[in-house]
Amino acid sequence: MLKKGSKLYSILTGTCPKCMNESMYVDKNLLHIGSILKMHEKCSHCGLKYQIEPSFFYGAMYVSYGLNVAVGIGTFIITYLLFGADIQTSFISIIISLILLFPIVLRWSRNIYINMFVSYDPNTKDN
Repeated sequence: MLKKGSKLYSILTGTCPKCMNESMYVDKNLLHIGSILKMHEKCSHCGLKYQIEPSFFYGAMYVSYGLNVAVGIGTFIITYLLFGADIQTSFISIIISLILLFPIVLRWSRNIYINMFVSYDPNTKDN
């Protein structure tokens, strides 16, 4: 399902979108909140500079907004429509799910955003 070379592989694993040989992040652990967005400056394998231009990842905020809306709608559908919870319980569960998924959404939004601009190149050479 997840094959090296697919955008989904790069998004879910946080690997370099050009060569997919190493993680873009200094710390792979999502529970280390203080270093969750610390990225390497460039890929040591192919040399891709992750910060393509100044303030490049500001665009990831829009992706993050979309992911958070999707999480909220999904949580509402599950709690209100499937489990029959009342509105107040549904909104509390939306808040809890957004808090719990915060680290994942942060990383995935950056991963999705950079994958919109950089494609996999199987012919990349070691830097």
